[in-house]
Amino acid sequence: MPLANFSLEGKVAIVTGASRGIGRAISIGLAEHGADVVLAARKPEDLEDAAQEVKKTGKKALAIPTNVRRTEELKKLIDETLKGLGRVDILVNNAGTNPVFGPIQEIDERAFDTIMNTNVKAIHFLSAFAREAMLQNESGGSIINVSSLGGIQASDVIGGYSVSKAALNMLTQVCARTWGKDGIRVNTISPGLIKTEFARALWDNEKIYNELVGSSALQRIGLPEDMVGAVVYLASSASSFVTGQNVVLDGGRHL
Repeated sequence: MPLANFSLEGKVAIVTGASRGIGRAISIGLAEHGADVVLAARKPEDLEDAAQEVKKTGKKALAIPTNVRRTEELKKLIDETLKGLGRVDILVNNAGTNPVFGPIQEIDERAFDTIMNTNVKAIHFLSAFAREAMLQNESGGSIINVSSLGGIQASDVIGGYSVSKAALNMLTQVCARTWGKDGIRVNTISPGLIKTEFARALWDNEKIYNELVGSSALQRIGLPEDMVGAVVYLASSASSFVTGQNVVLDGGRHL
């Protein structure tokens, strides 16, 4: 047994928002390290395409269309995972939304509810459902929440998103504090600007792009695959003494 064991052999992982971008890369990366993966997202076509990429690693993949804002579908996601693969060891809460780009006073009630329900409420309930499944494992489990640098640094253009991610950071710590005795670790990664369709409004804006790259130690924005290593670490026994932490993956912008 290596001193730092990054193997996920025999583990079952669930990844939300898995059809594209960061979630897709994480799903493939977890499979590359040995996990069978359940991929959840709203669009069945994109989801199935991502599942086929996971299967190319030789691991099992289940595509389960899921709207994370519907609590009954979150429960079904766990139930279908147990039915199809027999256990839950890893949960990556990656699904998120930000329907508003602009000053925070321009967010109407419907948009604010959408942001908070997707980025906080859904993660709370799915994590609680996953915990119940993880309690069946002798080895506990690992929950990894995908937050954002925006949850640490205030933004004047994605303010509602920043508020939701700050709440998610505290949710991570509360769950870690509460569930540690169950052998369940809960951690967060906080990406900076990543070249995904989700973040296009930022990296496709020349002024914003230049400002962000110019303030980054590595002088570039991130790619979805840059997020994978930290997730594999937090999912594996290599991080067995790590919980309640926030790993910032921003190329050295928050220094």
